[in-house]
Amino acid sequence: MTCEQAQPLLSAYLDRELDLSKSLEAEDHLRECKRCAATLQQHEALRSALGAASLAFEPPAGLERRVRKAARHEAKPRVLLARAPWRWAAVPMAATLAAALTWSVSMHREATSGEAVVLNELVSGHVRSLMVDHLVDVATSDQHTVKPWFNGKVDFAPPVADFAASGFPLVGGRVDYIGGRPVAALVYRHDRHLVNVFIWPAGGAPAGQQEFSSQGYHLVRWNDADLEYWAVSDLNARELAVLAALLRQSHP
Repeated sequence: MTCEQAQPLLSAYLDRELDLSKSLEAEDHLRECKRCAATLQQHEALRSALGAASLAFEPPAGLERRVRKAARHEAKPRVLLARAPWRWAAVPMAATLAAALTWSVSMHREATSGEAVVLNELVSGHVRSLMVDHLVDVATSDQHTVKPWFNGKVDFAPPVADFAASGFPLVGGRVDYIGGRPVAALVYRHDRHLVNVFIWPAGGAPAGQQEFSSQGYHLVRWNDADLEYWAVSDLNARELAVLAALLRQSHP
C-alpha cells in the first residue's frame, strides 16, 4: 500500500470501518511510513479534542418538563364538533386505522421486549466481527474444513455451505456468544459487504421467516431443522433474504 492509497483510508481505519484485509494493509504501511503515522496521530488528537467535556451541550434547566408538558397537550383527545353526512362511510376506514395502530403498538412493544436485547447482541456481534482479528476463527471457503472445526466448540452441528457460485462465498466461521450461550457464526461475503449468520438450537422459537432493522443493520431470522438462524448485515433486506433462501435449500 502506498501513501496515496493509505491517506484516504486513515479516518476509516481509526473508526474501525475497514474490512480485515484493508486494515492489515493499513497497519503494515503505518509501521513503515512515519508521514502517514503522524497523520493518524493528528486524526486521533482531533477526535480527543472533539470529545472533550467542554464541547458537550448542557440542556437548559426545565427543558425536560416543558417537553413532557407539550407532549401531554398533544396527546389529549380532540372533540369532533362537525358531523358530516358521510360519517358512517368513515367507519370501515376508522376500523382499518385502529387495526393498523394496534399492530404498530404491538410491534413497538415487541421491539422493546427481550427480543430487542437479542437484536442488540446480534448487531454487536456483527460489528465486533468487523474489527481487526475478530472476523473468523477458521478462515477458509472450504465447507468441509469449517463444519468439523465446530466439533466440541458448540453442542450442535451447524450446517455449512459455500455459495460462491451465487455471489455469497463463504469466508469462514467462528464461535460467538449470544443470549448467554456460545453460538456458531458463519461469515459470508457479498460484493464488499460481510454477512454474519448466527446459528443455535431453536428451543421453541416461532417458525417462519421474519425481517428486522436495528442500528442501521438488517436482520433476517428463520428456523430450519431444529436450529434458529439470524443473518445480520448492512446488505438490504432483499439480498439478505436471498442468502437465507440459499441456506434453507442447502439442507432440506
